[in-house]
Amino acid sequence: MRLSQFFVVTLREDPADAEVPSHRLLARGGFVFKVAAGLYAYSPLMWRTLQKISQIVREEITRGGGLEMMMPMAQPKELWVSSGRWDRYVKDGIMFHLADRKDAELCLGPTHEEVVTAYVAAMVTSYKQLPVNLFQIGDKFRDEIRPRFGLMRGREFIMMDAYSFDVDQRGLDVAYEKMAQAYRRIFTRCGLQFTVVDADPGAIGGSGSQEFHVVAATGEDALLHCPSCAYAANVEKAESEVVAPPDPGAPLPLEKHATPDVRTVEQLVAFFPGWQPARMAKTVLYKAVWADREEVVAVMARGDHEINEVKLGNVLGALAVKLAGEEDVRAATGAEVGFAGPVGLSDRVRLLADAALQGQTNLLTGCNETGYHCLNVNLGRDARMPEFHDLRLAKVGEGCPRCGTALEGARGIEVGHIFKLGSKYSAAMGAHFTDQDGKNKPFVMGCYGIGVSRIAAAAIEQSHDERGIVWPAPIAPFEAVVAIMDSKKPEQTALAESLCSDLRAAGIDAVVDDRDLRPGPKFKDLDLLGFPVQIVVGRRSAEGVVEFGLRKDATRTEVPAAEAKARALAFLRPAG
Repeated sequence: MRLSQFFVVTLREDPADAEVPSHRLLARGGFVFKVAAGLYAYSPLMWRTLQKISQIVREEITRGGGLEMMMPMAQPKELWVSSGRWDRYVKDGIMFHLADRKDAELCLGPTHEEVVTAYVAAMVTSYKQLPVNLFQIGDKFRDEIRPRFGLMRGREFIMMDAYSFDVDQRGLDVAYEKMAQAYRRIFTRCGLQFTVVDADPGAIGGSGSQEFHVVAATGEDALLHCPSCAYAANVEKAESEVVAPPDPGAPLPLEKHATPDVRTVEQLVAFFPGWQPARMAKTVLYKAVWADREEVVAVMARGDHEINEVKLGNVLGALAVKLAGEEDVRAATGAEVGFAGPVGLSDRVRLLADAALQGQTNLLTGCNETGYHCLNVNLGRDARMPEFHDLRLAKVGEGCPRCGTALEGARGIEVGHIFKLGSKYSAAMGAHFTDQDGKNKPFVMGCYGIGVSRIAAAAIEQSHDERGIVWPAPIAPFEAVVAIMDSKKPEQTALAESLCSDLRAAGIDAVVDDRDLRPGPKFKDLDLLGFPVQIVVGRRSAEGVVEFGLRKDATRTEVPAAEAKARALAFLRPAG
């Protein structure tokens, strides 16, 4: 097998829109070609990597009880309406939807819960046919507002999605744990360093979920974890313990103060010396969107805390939440932005507050009057009592909710997500089976997703250097390359072909680099392409001597050709 047959075209310059190493290196190495924003063609070398990842996923999901199938990418609107998700996905703007020649509406599948639920409902009638776990590996489509980071956030991508169907919660727990273990085996076999965190289920829904993240500085997700116990969560889901401010004592009389042009917490700290942000309660107005209405709500939080919009959306049961515009703020409060508060807030505006404010007295808040703030506000006395919920964005340094140890932070690239759906979809879609007692019951479901193409990008984010990609061996396009320095010398070609044959006979995925390049450009190309083992056949080929090196190292060592295979095996197939 020769590299000249693989249409290898490398570039000298980084693409102008490359923001992260994986995007830059995949483009420069000719692994991907940008067709349009978020849409990529995969080169023959890249396809080998994606096929290797897919095969690892296929083997481990099958080992975990999954049965492979294939479902259509185009899905009818009616299925999504029956589950209640059409409006949310359309309002979120992330779903490609279209009409056919009969004006029937369709979408390009971002996921397949509806299709697989309809399929199983039609095929399974009795508890005797359960459990079942079905999976597929194929393209998914999401109309990202801002496609970026190459394969990390595209509009079309390769995904494995699996769906389990059980008779009860106990069965789901078993299926969920099997998939969790399969995921751990998959990411370990792919050569990734990963972590598992609690996560918000988002638009998928369900009672619980976990994300699998490759830890990398360029990760889009912020993670919090405890160094003393097993707690770890995406910040969208994370909880934490916070230190309460000093007790200000018994409620004091309400005071109203003119605060011209003082709108932010930082400005209030300067204007009212001695008032710390922890004793302030900022009020933020949001517009919440449901399928049938929109509504402005007011949300209170301590001045030193931030509101977690994911938690807020979950509490409201809204399709989406976004900051209210200036006109909506004035209509709801009668004041300009920066002066909202609970005092005098219209009963028409729903009022929520983060739980950290519960029981706090003598707060500094806005007065719903432009240019004024109130001191010594006591909820329930000076304003109506809000609904208290956990609405706060947890932060590094705050206490672990399980053991109290200060939380630490990391950045992660999400490569897998598993969900306990329960009967969310089956109940909504009327998908039932007959149980042992002859009663109709909804299937108890789980769903499980892995980003196949994202794994490839995440591996590069975790494993690269200034020279190029350093592929983990299990997912490299080729595990070893035997490079000919001068293809015009038959003894070099003969030795390279013989050595490559020996490597392949030993089970190593090897290729001969027979491209007609000068040594300097060829070495730079091989470092960019990132094959784990590099064997160079050059000036001492007549003596049966080659240079052996590993991509992760910067040096090569002269060894007898017969020894090169043993060294490659020792690195790629270590004992034990």
